[in-house]
Amino acid sequence: MTEPVPGSPAATSADVERAQAEVGRHLPAPLVALWKVTDGLITDAGVTVYSAGCIGERNTTYEVAQYAPGFVLIGDDSGGRGFLLRADDPHSAVFSSDLGDLGPEDFEVESVDFASWIESL
Repeated sequence: MTEPVPGSPAATSADVERAQAEVGRHLPAPLVALWKVTDGLITDAGVTVYSAGCIGERNTTYEVAQYAPGFVLIGDDSGGRGFLLRADDPHSAVFSSDLGDLGPEDFEVESVDFASWIESL
C-alpha cells in the first residue's frame, strides 16, 4: 500500500524551486508532478519517495552528482538501496542501486518509467 507521508501536503512551487537549487539541476517532471499531489510518500514495505524538503540533502549526502552525474536520487527502500531517475529525461526508467555504490554501470532497472513504478508500490 502506498500512502502520502503523514501530514505532508503537496509541495509548493517555492519548495520545488528550492529542491532544484539544492540538487543543482531541474528535477524530473514525473517527480515534480507527484509532489503537486503529495510531498513525498512511504509504503508499508518501507519504500520512500523523498519530499522536496529532503531530496537535496539526500543527494548531497550520497554524493550523487559525483558518482552518478545526470541522475537524481529520488528515494530508498529503508534497507540500503536507492532509487534514481535520469534528471534530464521525463520518460526515464527507475533505477536502483546499493547506496554505497552509485556507479551507473551497476544500476538495475526497477521499472520502465516513474508512473509504472509508483503504481507497483
